[in-house]
Amino acid sequence: MIIYIAAAVCAVIVVILASRLVRRGRHGVDDPDPDGPTTAHTGAMLSALFLLAFAIAIVVPWTSADSARSNTYAESQAVVEAYWAASRLPPADAQRVQAGLRDYVQLVRGPEWRLMRDHGRLSAAGWTRLDGLRREVIAVNASTDELQNAQGSVLDHLTEISAARHQRAMDAKTSPPAGLLIVTVLTGIVVMLLPLFAGARPRGLTLVPLAMMAGLLAAGVYLVFDIAHVFRGGLAVHPDAYTGAAAELRRISGGG
Repeated sequence: MIIYIAAAVCAVIVVILASRLVRRGRHGVDDPDPDGPTTAHTGAMLSALFLLAFAIAIVVPWTSADSARSNTYAESQAVVEAYWAASRLPPADAQRVQAGLRDYVQLVRGPEWRLMRDHGRLSAAGWTRLDGLRREVIAVNASTDELQNAQGSVLDHLTEISAARHQRAMDAKTSPPAGLLIVTVLTGIVVMLLPLFAGARPRGLTLVPLAMMAGLLAAGVYLVFDIAHVFRGGLAVHPDAYTGAAAELRRISGGG
């Protein structure tokens, strides 16, 4: 952040020095008009900078939300597949593993989801339960080839769940850089007030388009902050995948 501020200060100093050199050299003309070349050039560049920052601040969270949503469905599907594979284990082991998977799904879609939404992190209990499931499956006495295949299949699906969970932990912490949000806000304010800074004094109906622009800019900047986090705001990923998985696990248990 200090480097960004230093770069901005250096750029301002360069502009001031250049304007003084041009004025001393008598090669330029005064430009006090609100619609002069200085204001026109500045307005175009500021608008471009705002649009660039605004586009990045919108596209990046949108893409992250889509990726995080797809990952939740991958994790929930891996849970369902592990549940099916666990049914091939010895009855006592199968019941424990399947009960653990049901508890895991309930934990994710309930307390853990609120933790991700409010604090941007996963619960330690989720990791503990997943590790416990892996230990239980490893401890199964697989005395036949069929049981060994079932054991390996469950472990493979647990690995998929773990990988998706790690990705979800990263998604929960993902947000646009603070500098990008600051640039979006500052350029939006300057673009909104530039005509006034340039000396224009809008009156009557000329205030209508300026007020409309200010309102839309404010709404756009608010949108940038509203969608900055994957698991809350306008683009928030909801635990629909795990709700569907819980229903699927109940259906499988009823069918069994």
